[in-house]
Amino acid sequence: MPITAIQKSPYSYEIPITYQTGMRVPGVIFASQELMDKAIEDRAIEQVANVACLPGIVKASMAMPDIHWGYGFPIGGVAATDVNSGVISPGGVGFDISCGVRLMRSNFTVKELGARVPQIVHQLSRNIPKGLGRHGKIKLDFSQMDKVLLRGAAWAVENGYGQPEDLEVIEHGGTYKNADPELVSRRAKERGLSELGTVGSGNHFVELQEVVEVFDASVAEAFGLFDGQLVIMIHSGSRGVGHQVCTDYLKEMDRVTNKLGIVLPDRQLACAPLTTNEGKRYLAAMAAAANYGLANRQCIAYWVRYSFQPLFGQSYSKMGLELVYDVSHNVAQIEEHKVDGVQRQLCVHRKGATRSFAPGHLGVCKKYRSVGQPVMIPGDMGRASYVLCGTKESMELAFGSTCHGAGRLMSRKRARKEMSGSELSKKLLGEGIVIEAGSTKLLSEEAPYAYKNVSKVVDVCERAGLSKKVCKMKPLGVLKG
Repeated sequence: MPITAIQKSPYSYEIPITYQTGMRVPGVIFASQELMDKAIEDRAIEQVANVACLPGIVKASMAMPDIHWGYGFPIGGVAATDVNSGVISPGGVGFDISCGVRLMRSNFTVKELGARVPQIVHQLSRNIPKGLGRHGKIKLDFSQMDKVLLRGAAWAVENGYGQPEDLEVIEHGGTYKNADPELVSRRAKERGLSELGTVGSGNHFVELQEVVEVFDASVAEAFGLFDGQLVIMIHSGSRGVGHQVCTDYLKEMDRVTNKLGIVLPDRQLACAPLTTNEGKRYLAAMAAAANYGLANRQCIAYWVRYSFQPLFGQSYSKMGLELVYDVSHNVAQIEEHKVDGVQRQLCVHRKGATRSFAPGHLGVCKKYRSVGQPVMIPGDMGRASYVLCGTKESMELAFGSTCHGAGRLMSRKRARKEMSGSELSKKLLGEGIVIEAGSTKLLSEEAPYAYKNVSKVVDVCERAGLSKKVCKMKPLGVLKG
């Protein structure tokens, strides 16, 4: 271990403020020795140190155990800035604004399904477009687009793509309230007119899973989960809308950074004070793109329910196809947290990191407030995914944050060299996992070997106090972009 990283506890390391000129706070990385070594090899700890140079940052620049190299911020990065003296940085949110995870439960046991998994995956594939540039069944005009950007998942429910009770278990009730569609460019809106209800490419997916291990029976019961159950996990974001919003505002932030003379170690950290017009504009445009992400996952869930009904001849409610929870992991949000014993208003950037709010916190929906916020952690398509819940310790350690997934281990280019997509598909089928991909050629970019072992990442989160394991799921069938 280099002398620049100091082990502060069995599962946390500190990058001292002396590591780099300009650091305003130390860096903190939650990791095991093995995962810390990978972060050093990936040079992601340098990005943690860079983020510590942002004006108004408080407490520490943090990273979760799934940390890896990203744009400006590391993926897995968490940073909170003071609303009065701090900045907002699009690099701390990322290009896929509101990329997030939704989990749906069912009344089915996997044993009851028998050999029907391939049939279900095929039906999902027929109804849910997947892959780069794929268009969905929902066609919007610009007036409707503005309403999606303003209302999020609530728009989808109001237009028949779901039920009112869905909104009760989506962050913010399904709508980021500070959104302003007027601050989203026409180009960004154009890109979203035909993408609502689509999975997209990269690591996005719809996955059939079996609950194979329950760690906390009482919390699992509160979430409606049980051993042997079929659940459906959805991982997608704001598609081209979020990418364009990020692209548009990075240019604006770059000008502001230069105009105000803000000195940063990396141009990709371009930012604006939260009190400026530019900072407020980005926050409202980001919220609008986040609403698109919430609406997108809501519409995907509608097509999941739509796909099951003809196969089983039952209504979605009779099949128990209910939403467990939906939360974004690429956003910046204004929140209140205690720092050095004082409650402060902060802008918390989470890039590849998930809220992990504690039992009793008002940010947790009423249905789960007594047990804590559900945290859904997807792994790779060959091993496992997890459901966890928020903890009091996470509020104190990391602004109520935890990991968002396994974290990449190798580049997409390198992953493709290891194995072809068709070979990977055959290998996974031999392990009992059915794959339908938008591009077989690119499938191996998302191979299990391209990712860290999510079980090791989740174990660190639990042992560090960032979140608590509730249950483990294994993949059965995957709809992959």
